[in-house]
Amino acid sequence: MIDFEKINKLYTLGKQLTLSDVQVLFKSAKTKSYASGEHLIVEGETKRNVFLIRKGLVRAYKINEKGDEITTLIRWENKIVASPNIILFNEPSQLYFETLEPTEVFYIDYDVLQTIISSNPKLESNRKFILQNVLKETLQRIDSFILLTPEERYLDFRKQYPDIVNRVPNKFIANILGITPVSLSRIRKRIVTKKDKFY
Repeated sequence: MIDFEKINKLYTLGKQLTLSDVQVLFKSAKTKSYASGEHLIVEGETKRNVFLIRKGLVRAYKINEKGDEITTLIRWENKIVASPNIILFNEPSQLYFETLEPTEVFYIDYDVLQTIISSNPKLESNRKFILQNVLKETLQRIDSFILLTPEERYLDFRKQYPDIVNRVPNKFIANILGITPVSLSRIRKRIVTKKDKFY
C-alpha cells in the first residue's frame, strides 16, 4: 500500500519536483522509529545512510579530550541528517547523532540515492540546492561567530528557530552558540531585565 504521507514529506523537501519524480525515492526509502536518547549514527560508523526526519529532534555531537559532549548541530522535522565524513569523504563518522525526542525517520542508503539522482536531472538539481543551503547555513554560522556578540547570536538563533528554543535543553543551545550554559543563563536574564525596563 502506498504511503501518501511519506511521499508528501519527501515531496516538500524538493524544489520544482513532481510527485512522479519523488515516487522513485519513495520506493527505495525505509522508515524507522527511535526512542529519545537513541543514536541514528555513532562515531566510527561507516554505514552510508541519509535520514529525513519525519517527526522528532536530533542533535549531532562530538566528545572532546575531557570526555565532554559538545553539541554541534540540531535537526528537526523535514531536515536531513547524514554524517559528512561518511557521505563526502568516505571516512568513518566523527560525530554522534542522537535523538532528543521520540523520532520517526525515512532513510535511504546514500549509494542507492546517488544512483536514483543520477538518472533524474531534477533530482540532481535538488541535490545541489540542498547542498547550497547547507553551505549557506555553515557560512552564516561562521559569520555570526566573527561579527556578533554572544547575546546577538542567541537573539538571532531564537528569531530563526523560535519553536526549537523551547524543545532543546539549554546546555545544547549553549554549545551551538559557543558559550557556557552559565553565560546563556545570564544572557537570558539580561534580555528579560531589558524587557521589564521597557514596559
